[in-house]
Amino acid sequence: MSSDLFGRAEGLSAPSRRRFVQGLAAGGAVAALGLWPRSSWAVKAEGVPNVLSGTDFDLTIGETPMNFTGATRPAITVNGSIPAPLLRWREGTTVTLRVRNALPPGSIHGDQTSIHWHGILLPADMDGVPGLSFNGINRGETYQYRFNVVQGGTYWYHSHSGFQEQAGLYGPLVIEPLEPEPFGYDRDYVVMLSDWTDLDPKRLFARLKKRSDFDNFSKRTVGDFFADVKQHGLAATVEDRKMWGRMRMTPTDLSDVNGNTYTYLMNGMTSLGNWTGLFRSGEKVRLRFINGSAMTYFDVRIPGLKMTVVAADGQYVHPVSVDELRIATAETFDVIVEPTGQDAFTIFAQDSGRTGYVSGTLAVRQGLRAPVPNVDPKPILTMDDMGHGGMGGGGHDMSSMSHSAMAGGATGGMDHSGHDMSAMAGGAMAGGSMAGMDHGTGGSMAGMDHGAGGMQEHPATETGNPLVDMQTMAPAPRLDDPGIGLRDNGRRVLTYSDLRSTFSDPDGREPGRTVELHLTGHMERFAWSFNGVKFADAEPLRLNYGERMRIVLVNDTMMSHPIHLHGLWSDLEDESGNFMVRKHTIDMPPGTKRSYRVRADALGRWAYHCHLLYHMEAGMFREVRVEE
Repeated sequence: MSSDLFGRAEGLSAPSRRRFVQGLAAGGAVAALGLWPRSSWAVKAEGVPNVLSGTDFDLTIGETPMNFTGATRPAITVNGSIPAPLLRWREGTTVTLRVRNALPPGSIHGDQTSIHWHGILLPADMDGVPGLSFNGINRGETYQYRFNVVQGGTYWYHSHSGFQEQAGLYGPLVIEPLEPEPFGYDRDYVVMLSDWTDLDPKRLFARLKKRSDFDNFSKRTVGDFFADVKQHGLAATVEDRKMWGRMRMTPTDLSDVNGNTYTYLMNGMTSLGNWTGLFRSGEKVRLRFINGSAMTYFDVRIPGLKMTVVAADGQYVHPVSVDELRIATAETFDVIVEPTGQDAFTIFAQDSGRTGYVSGTLAVRQGLRAPVPNVDPKPILTMDDMGHGGMGGGGHDMSSMSHSAMAGGATGGMDHSGHDMSAMAGGAMAGGSMAGMDHGTGGSMAGMDHGAGGMQEHPATETGNPLVDMQTMAPAPRLDDPGIGLRDNGRRVLTYSDLRSTFSDPDGREPGRTVELHLTGHMERFAWSFNGVKFADAEPLRLNYGERMRIVLVNDTMMSHPIHLHGLWSDLEDESGNFMVRKHTIDMPPGTKRSYRVRADALGRWAYHCHLLYHMEAGMFREVRVEE
């Protein structure tokens, strides 16, 4: 097998135990994620330790010193690498994966571990979420995952224990489909994006609880105030400042953690490491973008090349040609590019807050680079972005932001430590007082407008709730909105409205009932929840086996949330309730209301949560039970 097919740098050997990938020593990471042409899939990749294919796998979770910034820190790794090995499966086979916990005693990453196969349909006890249908993997133990592979496409896997995902336990997963794919290509590469911090993730979480705005280095100044007065007038400017003050937020508060804390990685390498995928002019190159970050939305483009999106979350979509796409945490997008006319092109991924980026290269040979664009100007949020309908705040209920609602005295029971996945025993979820909370909408919402307009009602659990600092009153799907910072930038940007599955509604039935859930939070306290109820107090959402139901999500917060339902597909609808696209992760920007259909065809206990790691740990998590 020719090494150039793997995007492999000359002279690189197998990875050492201590790696400094800031520039020179890529340590084998380049070889790890370059794939070979599909016609050669079955050929073993000799000498490429980070690509594993077949049906039988041994994965060892351990602790490995890593150096991405000039400081060596203990990372959690699979078989010694970040990202974890690329696993290649075939649809229609049965895979066996023996996962051994080799974490050392006293590890800052804990004693227990797990692997969740994100977006993969499998039995509940194979899903890998400790405390639900699985007890986790204790130090020194091996857990055997074994299940049938019933789908094809691009996916990924990661830990569901504590903060291990932030510390390096994530990896790409590619499943070769049984049927021929509806598009052709000559080369195939994974491009996995992630965020790294030298901080102990537990310390980062504690910092967010104390100072959620720590990374916001761009707060408005007195000079900005006078500039706004000149543009908008004194009264409007004062009212705008008062509204932002009541929200405990600033218009530059785009992300909880950003490039001031994070170093962004592409296939486990910094920009100086320059991950490179090779091509020959005129070839079609498939790039499988995976956002394996803990907290980062990436905006991706390849200057000089159009990207044809052919799959989303592992499922084929009708091709759409774009210049740029936003990929939420946990999403995947497959694109086809046809590089020609120059020897190198930059793959550029900037964070949505415009505080940093990571870049790599498509090139005809190793060692080449193309110009790297500047990071775009930082977006300034408006009340419209927050779903407020203008500077007057017409789209939100300000009553929930009163001083009494935020009084420090009403904080009983606000310890959110109960969200360690190891603590998800059924008893912790009993919370009888919340019984039926999610089911109050029942079937009465049939025929609703799915967010197309009207005043929004809210669960009683949000009223006077010290964990809720905002409620949206006029949410909308905004499926055709490219997103904050991407509008009118001169580039064709992918939106959800562009995504259409190549198949019709896989179920075909109208939903028998509708459940509405509100994404809620308190920015200053860094408390996140569904319906204002933290995870430890919430009743499970119960689904009847075989039913077709509709879930409506309303984002009452000022942040975006990628929502992931384990074990079941999420079939996103348009504003009229028509099936659009099948996904495993649904992005929910601020002030949006989006609906999707779910077929409850997998028995067991499943996780349902925001895929921003620290939001999940702070309470935006529910258990879903599919029962006979």
